[in-house]
Amino acid sequence: MSWKRLLGLAAAVAVAHPLVAQGTAPVNDSGATAWLLTSTTLVLLMVPGLALFYGGLVRTKNVLGTMMHSFAAMAVVGVLWAVVGYALSFGPNALGGLIGWRKDLLLLRGIDQTILPAGVPEYAFAMFQGKFAIITPALIAGAVAERISFRGWLAFITLWIIFVYCPLCHWVWASDGYFFNLGAKGAIDFAGGTVVHISSGVGGLALALFLGARHGYPKTAMSPNNLTFTLLGAGLLWVGWFGFNAGSSVASNLDTARALTVTQVAAAAGALTWILIETIRDEKPTSLGMASGILAGLVVITPAAGVVQVGGALALGVIAACCCYSMILLKNRLGYDDSLDAFGIHGTGGIVGAIGLTFFIRDAWWAEAAAKVPGWGILAQLKVQGFAVLCTILFSVVMTLIIAALVQKFIGFRVSESVEKTGLDHELHGERAYGLNNLN
Repeated sequence: MSWKRLLGLAAAVAVAHPLVAQGTAPVNDSGATAWLLTSTTLVLLMVPGLALFYGGLVRTKNVLGTMMHSFAAMAVVGVLWAVVGYALSFGPNALGGLIGWRKDLLLLRGIDQTILPAGVPEYAFAMFQGKFAIITPALIAGAVAERISFRGWLAFITLWIIFVYCPLCHWVWASDGYFFNLGAKGAIDFAGGTVVHISSGVGGLALALFLGARHGYPKTAMSPNNLTFTLLGAGLLWVGWFGFNAGSSVASNLDTARALTVTQVAAAAGALTWILIETIRDEKPTSLGMASGILAGLVVITPAAGVVQVGGALALGVIAACCCYSMILLKNRLGYDDSLDAFGIHGTGGIVGAIGLTFFIRDAWWAEAAAKVPGWGILAQLKVQGFAVLCTILFSVVMTLIIAALVQKFIGFRVSESVEKTGLDHELHGERAYGLNNLN
């Protein structure tokens, strides 16, 4: 098998991979492989973490239905990724680069004995990337919680992964992708600012506007049923995010340690900033604010984890908390129903991170960029980042609306008013989360 088509495979656009000499077969690096397998497990842990986070924020009658949205992504995307998703994302350019494709990547057949130039089995890399594909549509569910049918959700995420996630993944992370090759060193997205957070955040907003608000929103109180769940979910997401970001180095080295460090710092800065804002504004720091700040910091550092230092991570965490907090206030004023603030946190934080990282890139990266394109600086990279963000927003919004319209027409997406009032748990799944009656 020729490795010319697969050189550069990794979820780290700005980090060079340890390439082998021409004609030398890659050798397995046990340390890198062990860390990538661990990271894969940590990223999967984020999905039940997200289920707890979202499940605690909805009303009692919708807890299981909401958590099922995350677990359904594990099942549906877990199959799709192995069958065709990896081929569409990391195969060579097809259809003019709109997507990737290589027939022998179907069912992962062509990687059975493959070691990547980074020294890890391609199976490990494929499964690591598959976990990113799983959690991305799960994030969207937060924007439309408490009002969508389960069968409509299954159809939506099936189409969304194939027609939105896989193309974006190919553009950003495949070695011949559009964004991978922009400018001096590509559009920087270390672990999913555009591919995961912006695409899901703006896609979720588009879907929320398409389906309309929950009945009674915003006049009827829709209080969280269990903020304990939400805090536990935020903690699991924080732990899993170390695999999400540090694993994206596809190595076990200095770059890995850098990514892990700035992830910790940004999350802590986001949490601290959010509760300080609440203390100053309302005199009551809340558990929901703490959880929201953690997520804001984690989201903003995701695209930047490979290129910024600790000072940049601190700054981005603070900025993200302020911007996400402001966006949620704006949502309340405008009155649109992004139920669990998927856009407010993930969309906003992803945009801030993808653009803002430009101002905090370490000197060594600039030196490498200037060696490739003399004079390459902040303004030039800012244009590249802005272009990638704008394209991601437009593509995700347009495709999400098309897919939503098709699902609504042929399968049905939004539940009826009577189902919504009774609750998704009982009406769609025949269960109750707590075994109690008459709880809303």
